[in-house]
Amino acid sequence: MTELKLMTDSDEKIKDYIDYMIENSTAEMPYWNKEKILSGSPSKWNYIDGCMITAILELYDITKDKKYADFADSFVGWFINEDGDIKTYSPEEKNLDHLGAARNLFRLYDITENEKYRKAMDVFRHQLDIQPRTREGSFWHKNIYPNQVWLDGLYMAEPFYMTYETRYNRMRFCSDSFKQFEIVRNRMQNPGNGLYYHGYDESRQMYWADSNTGCSKCTWLRSMGWMMCALVETASAMDESLYYEYRTLGSMLKDAADALAEWQDESGLFYQVVDHPEAEGNYLETSGTALIAYSLLKAVRLDLLPGRFAPIGEKAFNGIVKNKLKFKEDGVISLSDICLVAGLGGTA
Repeated sequence: MTELKLMTDSDEKIKDYIDYMIENSTAEMPYWNKEKILSGSPSKWNYIDGCMITAILELYDITKDKKYADFADSFVGWFINEDGDIKTYSPEEKNLDHLGAARNLFRLYDITENEKYRKAMDVFRHQLDIQPRTREGSFWHKNIYPNQVWLDGLYMAEPFYMTYETRYNRMRFCSDSFKQFEIVRNRMQNPGNGLYYHGYDESRQMYWADSNTGCSKCTWLRSMGWMMCALVETASAMDESLYYEYRTLGSMLKDAADALAEWQDESGLFYQVVDHPEAEGNYLETSGTALIAYSLLKAVRLDLLPGRFAPIGEKAFNGIVKNKLKFKEDGVISLSDICLVAGLGGTA
């Protein structure tokens, strides 16, 4: 595996941006989630913080700077009690989003050897035992969204699921984690262009569900990004004995990357509604582009994708830094055009 390195000016600018957010954040008031702060509501365990902590831990792996590990430990540790219980989280909510941040527990446990992180893993793993499913076996995205499968659920649940089963449960349910991807491929891929629809309703009862396929109408950039990240992170967590499963996830990733490459804007970014750049109100969206850049570059580094995809990922990453990352004279650093929410919702 190729060593992680910071090499480019774009890399350094991103590092400066993360440093800026760390300096202005605590677990109770994370600067990167300003909407939560401005709302006045208390901070809760959530996937947004989880994504940021993942980035900080990866920056620690790159730089070996202990301040990143210490911040991640302090931030996540604030939520987790010594017995492994997690503040503001209940498995009974049956919300896959809550598992997105749980994957950081493995890295934090490796770094700190703090047993509370190991205990918390078991608490989150219990949620998967009670998570409702479709008849085919896909996890519902949330208990409040019956019969619905969303692409982002793959990222939220499967890297955690595969890692836990591989490390602590003798791989008993690795095949179940893999099956989640097969079902999504069979049910949610657009046969016309190779992209994926954001949601699927097995019951076909939701107002957004096609009466024949059960799928939602649009391909959203961030959901494609979540799925591609899920493929990379889950594949990288697999034991080497799962050769067929590993190659299958790699094939899915390659097909999705090829399909997406057709829609990359000259700026390097992608549109929020991927395959309709001409649509009124559509725009070049930052977070989904970042997810895709991350997925492609990491997959190439891990030899999960061929090297020809690296320039696509680099173009996307550099396009974000050039067009969306702003360093202002007053010292404020901002990243613009991030979609706040792109969910299907529960009722019309």
